[in-house]
Amino acid sequence: MSTPNVGESVPITVEFTGGLDMLFSNQRKHSVSLPPTDENGKPSNMAYLVRYLCKYLMKDRRKEFFVVDDVVRPGILVLINDADWELEGEAEYVLQKDDNILFVSTLHGG
Repeated sequence: MSTPNVGESVPITVEFTGGLDMLFSNQRKHSVSLPPTDENGKPSNMAYLVRYLCKYLMKDRRKEFFVVDDVVRPGILVLINDADWELEGEAEYVLQKDDNILFVSTLHGG
């Protein structure tokens, strides 16, 4: 995946809580501008966002704490504009301008 051409972009806010921020430079909130289409010419969706985050924002090499087989790992709650992503179509949800995406790790050692 080459660096996306921003051109007409889809600005969104991405947040990480529950310890996931440590994978993203210990920064909880990120402003991200995605291209309107993914590498296959399809509208940018949550699946593309996850790939984008892993390639361009994740500074930690422990990708397996965030994704398994390029899918958000079990135990991470994903909210799209405060709604569970399961209600929005999960990875197929097409991102809209000013969406707020929240990833919350619910995994705790014990």
